[in-house]
Amino acid sequence: MRVLGIDPSSVATGYGLLQSDGNDSLVLAYGAIKPSRKAELPAKLLEIKNGIERLISAYNPDEIAVENPFYGLNIKTAITLGQVRGAVLVAVASASVPLFEYSPLEIKKAVTGYGQAEKVQVGLMVRSLLRVDDDAMEEDAADALACAFCHLNASLAKKNLDDNLI
Repeated sequence: MRVLGIDPSSVATGYGLLQSDGNDSLVLAYGAIKPSRKAELPAKLLEIKNGIERLISAYNPDEIAVENPFYGLNIKTAITLGQVRGAVLVAVASASVPLFEYSPLEIKKAVTGYGQAEKVQVGLMVRSLLRVDDDAMEEDAADALACAFCHLNASLAKKNLDDNLI
């Protein structure tokens, strides 16, 4: 299964692509879509949507996992993040790829075992678990890979549960 993880942000929307055979995961790509800081929000949203569409077209993921934050530091940030998520969701919906959403707590717990882990801990664990030798990996890319990893774990757990119920 090929999973594209996405960490939405108006500054740098992280992405990470994992391929898994159910036993091992391989990192195929990661990075961030960084709209111009000087651009107005609508132009940033279009750039993010177009970037996600290009990733989907280039890598043909089977499923997409998106971080779904449950709160914002302030109302303006929360509204902007909601608009960015909207651009991401439109790109995913237009490609008709199954979408799964995970809270930051679920993602951190899947990667570090602790739902309140700091971003640095998440980055260290992502690089360790996925055998990525890149100390300069951006937090947004690490968070997106963590989201994809969380989804792979959740999918595998569901499959094992379903197999044992039959």
